[in-house]
Amino acid sequence: MPEFHSRFEKIDRRVPIDEHNCAVQFDVTKCKNCTLCRRACADTQTVLDYYSLSSTGDMPICVHCGQCSSACPFGAITEVNDVDKVKAALKDPEKIVIFQTAPAVRVGLGEAFGMDPGTFVEGKMVAALRTLGADYVFDTDFGADLTIMEEATELLHRLQSEEIPIPQFTSCCPAWVEFAETFYPDLLQHLSSTKSPISILSPIIKTYFAQQKNIDPKKIVNVCVTPCTAKKAEIRRPELSASGLFWDEPEIRDTDICITTRELAQWIKDENIDFEALEDSQFDKAFGEASGGGRIFGNTGGVMEAAIR
Repeated sequence: MPEFHSRFEKIDRRVPIDEHNCAVQFDVTKCKNCTLCRRACADTQTVLDYYSLSSTGDMPICVHCGQCSSACPFGAITEVNDVDKVKAALKDPEKIVIFQTAPAVRVGLGEAFGMDPGTFVEGKMVAALRTLGADYVFDTDFGADLTIMEEATELLHRLQSEEIPIPQFTSCCPAWVEFAETFYPDLLQHLSSTKSPISILSPIIKTYFAQQKNIDPKKIVNVCVTPCTAKKAEIRRPELSASGLFWDEPEIRDTDICITTRELAQWIKDENIDFEALEDSQFDKAFGEASGGGRIFGNTGGVMEAAIR
């Protein structure tokens, strides 16, 4: 057999990233070959060394977790920036742009503006999104409450059944779901069938909320703000089109665009918004309230604790 030659250079020192990756991108001019991204992928996330490029036709396997971009200190690996898509929607007078923000964003965003790590900036975050042009701003914590009601009910059903296997694993993290699908398909029967908070709230926005407000769902651009690049891949999953099925409009997706905390922070800076000077604003009432169980989804172990509660 001919010797295999990968199109990716120095794969012993850095993560191979395909140019069509929807979550992360690589700038070779900034790479110092420090191996931090490779170690994050191979040793911490245990993805890179689970396969060989020669066995995949030189196509990298990626679960879109973004840990390589978090590990890179030189900006060589970054999230794919989708802010321009949001800006285009905001400029379109026919579109209703709705943001929903994940629980962790409100305790991560402030750090980009010199605040202490973990500073709670929910009010300023909502105010910033309104300043940027949002028509509505909703709290993904509401979706988390719906998720945990479903997931806890499913867990109780599993515990009472002799046919459904335990333990039950959460399905909230799309990177973990992709990892299991790719490397441990035998574990899929243990995954909760419940959607993530974003993927539960999004179709509600495009069905129930659209009906209540008499909005054409085709005009809604649903944008999620998350701390995680994996959501960029999750919203593209073909099955996450419940609102399209509801309206019998196949082109309607549940979530249209995903931007990360870092993308939002840079966007705020680019617009010269004085983040610290913003007067606190509140989420819109329809989906702006949540329990503590929904809020702790943003913390390690939070889903499990919420289920136990």
